[in-house]
Amino acid sequence: MQNSSLYPTIYVLGNGQLGRMLRYAGAPLDIHVQPLAFDAPVFELPSNAIITAEIERWESTPLTRLLGNHPNFVNQSVFGLLADRLSQKSLLDQLQLPTSPWCLLENAKQWPEVFQHIGKKVVVKRRCGGYDGRGQWIIDAHNQADIDVALFGEVIAEEFIPFDYEISLVGARFRNGDKRFYPVTHNLQQNGILRYSVMNSEFPQQLEQQELAEKMLGKIMDSLDYVGVMAMECFVVGDQLLINELAPRVHNSGHWTQLGCSISQFELHLRALLDLPTPELKTVAPSVMVNLIGCPHNPAWLNTEFAQLHWYGKEVRPGRKLGHINLTHPDKDVLIQQLEKLRAELPEDYQSGLYWAIDQLQD
Repeated sequence: MQNSSLYPTIYVLGNGQLGRMLRYAGAPLDIHVQPLAFDAPVFELPSNAIITAEIERWESTPLTRLLGNHPNFVNQSVFGLLADRLSQKSLLDQLQLPTSPWCLLENAKQWPEVFQHIGKKVVVKRRCGGYDGRGQWIIDAHNQADIDVALFGEVIAEEFIPFDYEISLVGARFRNGDKRFYPVTHNLQQNGILRYSVMNSEFPQQLEQQELAEKMLGKIMDSLDYVGVMAMECFVVGDQLLINELAPRVHNSGHWTQLGCSISQFELHLRALLDLPTPELKTVAPSVMVNLIGCPHNPAWLNTEFAQLHWYGKEVRPGRKLGHINLTHPDKDVLIQQLEKLRAELPEDYQSGLYWAIDQLQD
């Protein structure tokens, strides 16, 4: 692909599926997006280049050091801040935004205090690197020895929250402080990995949650002078939203926007980085995203109407995100019919989640 005649090249640190989809989103607008592996050879970086990333943490290599020293690495300080759960949680406390009670776990002597002040059951999470359910342990007074001494200082303990369900909000902030938000999305995690996302503007509590979530995420982005797309995952407990995690990038729970919205999250991120004119976001119809995890490619998926398959071209391994299917239709009954049709082409471990997704679409 030739460099754009209109815009500076956007280099993406990381060349996984998110970088790939950013590249696809840029092509129709003549925005040249170049994902880069961490170990790629160094090259002469244009002075007007814009740098972003598809992941919060990266190893130190000649290329990452080159990109890190470029003055146009947008949000560079934010990636490290939000990659560490200690500084991320501290930011939420500083902004007085609701999150589960937590503390830094530094030694075994803290356990009595943790169980008294944080919760009788806690989730211990690695400060950095834990992702898709990895690096997390559910701990109470009976199994605290499961936390190896080597982990102390490198983990936080959060209260275990018996939430009603999980939602996320994906939004973007522009350089002048203007913001755009997608509708709140309901998510189903299985084994710590997102399996289904559903966008249905007729969800109960949708309007109240949308207003509250936009205020919360907007406050975070403003405090960081952030530019681009950011995602906020929340636990719903009654009428309260508790922030679980923040991601300073395009996000798995926003993939449905590729088919279900006027502007996808990937295009929105590029527009914000380049400060391009952007109208208010308009949803096309109720939408469902099915994450394809650890299962081989099935050509029969292509026979689903009103659907769009994204296959990442990665080696098939258990627990690995290999692709996703977006489905959308203004008639929820038709959308449910297509999900039922897709059922026969999905592995057994998808079936219970599919019932959940269909239930989110029923009045």
